Amino acid sequence: MDTPPPVLVTRRPAPGVLERLTARYAATCRESDRELERAELLDAVRGRRAVLTTLNTRVDAEFLDAAGPQLEIVANHAVGYHNIDLAACAERGVVVTNTPGVLTNATAETAWALLLAATRRLGEGERLLRSGTPWTWGPNFLLGLELAGTPLGVLGMGRIGQSVARRARAFDMPVSYHNRRELPAEQADGAEWKPLEELLATSTVLVVTCPCTEETRHLLDARRLAMLPPGAVVVSMTAGVVDEEALAAALESGALFAAAVDNFEHEPDVPSALLAQERAVLVPHLGSATVRTRQAMGGLAVDNIVAVLDGSEPLTPVKP
Repeated sequence: MDTPPPVLVTRRPAPGVLERLTARYAATCRESDRELERAELLDAVRGRRAVLTTLNTRVDAEFLDAAGPQLEIVANHAVGYHNIDLAACAERGVVVTNTPGVLTNATAETAWALLLAATRRLGEGERLLRSGTPWTWGPNFLLGLELAGTPLGVLGMGRIGQSVARRARAFDMPVSYHNRRELPAEQADGAEWKPLEELLATSTVLVVTCPCTEETRHLLDARRLAMLPPGAVVVSMTAGVVDEEALAAALESGALFAAAVDNFEHEPDVPSALLAQERAVLVPHLGSATVRTRQAMGGLAVDNIVAVLDGSEPLTPVKP
């Protein structure tokens, strides 16, 4: 009888995901949600034919050397793949996959939750109550921004950006966007393409959903944040595109009314300058954190592993 291929899962996945792997393979998984220490990871990956990773798992030449030449696939439990050295994987013939599409709605919903929390100062209000600070209602108490009719800009009009833009209809918000190229009219769904600097100048609310690449890292630096209208709101759904220190400075100066950030450039560390800002809504990378979505992400990662180990083409390959 053939020995089942050895598979490593670096973090405990959502319910139901691991069982699909253990039914077919010699799959091992950490019982803890904690990421493996580097030395533990390099030891655990040895001899594996497939590894299911998360964004916290650094896949580089050292990782690949430790795994050995039998490694066939690294299935990343995420849409992003900045944790993976694609060139090193390609050089060794290792397939890399990600999980696009299945987290679109959950992430767009989180963007809107953050947008509403930031514009209506919900975090400040909750902290006030939980602290036991005396308060009373008044005409000027915790005044926020009303969204109806407010211009919304979307930086990055991929699946998530389009989903964010569609939800703006419910708030009667005119939508503009910037992409490397203008979308066909049916995809844009009424949103207007603008050059980046024009988008910034006309967006009272800006939602950032574009991926972080060499071209987009710190795209929104101090200079570009200053192009936003006075009192604008920035919602960042992508780590690394917004310069977090510059964002904190814009809040401190009052140039921005508020900001919200879902994930951070150096997670789990959050800049102290941002933590100090009352008008910053900060959450620990919750964009896709629903049971349905995490099960779908894990399921797609498993589907990719099954396809590759069965000698078929991966469903969602990432090209170098």
